[in-house]
Amino acid sequence: NQIIRILRQYREELTKFGVKSLSLFGSVVRGEETPESDVDILVEFDPAYRIGLLAFIRLRHRLEELLGRKVDLVTPAALKPRMKNLISPEVVYGA
Repeated sequence: NQIIRILRQYREELTKFGVKSLSLFGSVVRGEETPESDVDILVEFDPAYRIGLLAFIRLRHRLEELLGRKVDLVTPAALKPRMKNLISPEVVYGA
């Protein structure tokens, strides 16, 4: 998957944002994406980093630059329990 290759290629840069891991889910993983589809990414931050709203927005913007697509970036804490159960089987380790 090209998206995973890009995420892995820029892994070192992304850790500077406090990223511990990035996982893909949604239409891209299911092979149902269209040219207009966004990329759904679940991000886990290193607890040693203090991540604020601006840093979160900067990370999303950088991911959009790298991938050339809109990114929907979410954290595990932001997911409702029912949603976690729905996406967990689709998660693919990215970076």
